[in-house]
Amino acid sequence: MRARAQARGRSDDDRLDAILHALAHRTRRQLLNRLARGPAIIGDLAEPIDMTRVAVSKHLRVLEKARLVSRTIDGRVHRCALRPEALQEVEQWLSDYRAFWTGRLEALARFAEDPDRR
Repeated sequence: MRARAQARGRSDDDRLDAILHALAHRTRRQLLNRLARGPAIIGDLAEPIDMTRVAVSKHLRVLEKARLVSRTIDGRVHRCALRPEALQEVEQWLSDYRAFWTGRLEALARFAEDPDRR
């Protein structure tokens, strides 16, 4: 049972690593921002970006590996769509740190407002 939980934890860590790696590049974030407005074909995604379609496709593969983007193929047309579930995993991971920093900031505010400190 413990080995299974550790394997699942490792899998979760690997998935989070892949997501954060994918988000670390500005071109991939730009692609995600565009896909947040709706599905698009690779040509449309590549048009505003100053790189080849091949390079954009490589970035999309990183996003697919991280499960941030899905791709459907109809003949020669590749349509990509945002998969927001992966972003929810990052949100969950960040929520633990949000509680930590909120507590720290509240303690700092109390310290700064303490009249006995003056």
